Amino acid sequence: MKHLYIAIALILIATFAKAQVKHVDSWTDGKYVTVNGAKLWVVTVGEGDPIVFIAGGPGGTHLGLRSFDSLANNHHQLIYFDALGRGKSDSVKNVTEYSLARDIDDIEGLRVALKLDKITVLGHSYGGVVAQGYAIKYPAHLSHLILADTFHSFVMWQENDDNSNHEIKTNYPEVWERLMKIRDEGAVSSDRDHQAIYSEVPYGFLYAYNPGNFEPKKGVSVRYYPNPHYSQVYYQMVGKDGDFIVGSDIGTFDYRKQLKDLKMPILIVTGRFDRVATPWMAVKYKEYCPQAQFEIFEKSGHNPQVEEPEKEFAVINEFLAK
Repeated sequence: MKHLYIAIALILIATFAKAQVKHVDSWTDGKYVTVNGAKLWVVTVGEGDPIVFIAGGPGGTHLGLRSFDSLANNHHQLIYFDALGRGKSDSVKNVTEYSLARDIDDIEGLRVALKLDKITVLGHSYGGVVAQGYAIKYPAHLSHLILADTFHSFVMWQENDDNSNHEIKTNYPEVWERLMKIRDEGAVSSDRDHQAIYSEVPYGFLYAYNPGNFEPKKGVSVRYYPNPHYSQVYYQMVGKDGDFIVGSDIGTFDYRKQLKDLKMPILIVTGRFDRVATPWMAVKYKEYCPQAQFEIFEKSGHNPQVEEPEKEFAVINEFLAK
């Protein structure tokens, strides 16, 4: 995931969410919960069977996931949180403490701290990477697993990089030319100049079926949220040149051989026009996790919950009712 794109998208998605449930403010209506020695900001919407939502990035906050709010109308308690180093939650001095393993263990720590027995976990994008790891390591307390627009392995994430860069080179050649110039001079993804050039490509170009769904509305101001995307988390997790060559935790994770052994009900969703969690790699879930229900939304990119919410939420509610 290109971190600057996601930082913008999380705020825009939250702005456009049209939930019918009682309003809960992400800025003020949450609480701090101590998980594995750190305070995590937790926001709860609705009442019913608990669904823990895991945000993407890595490095994104829960804000973008607020577009799932209307699921609470079907007697679900939606549990959103900012992971370690993100949003309003604690950060650490040593960035090596940010890891996929820590994020996985924090889901279990959050479940225990909230005194929950069985939970459903919904992981979006990078959050789905965490969700799969949780399902493999802590299956006993997992009721249902929902994987949204996510990745089964470092191989698929590398395809995200390769396809994104191909699209940028093809459709934004003027941006690509300047990017290649600074890369020839030694710049890598984590450098500020590199990030600035990447940010010139609109979020909707790579992540949307209809880019208009992610354009800010006139007259609508965006509220400041602390640390909406922490680049140190992102590059610690994907590697210092992670927009071209994945490294670190994202460069090694691989669930392909383990997915078939999962026993809980599993739903996997993706968008036909997702240029990052590319469909040709996403459909391989049918081979790696044949017991799962697989759904592809024909008029969506990386966020069907924004572009086809009625269809996706109907699928999710039917799945959870099983």
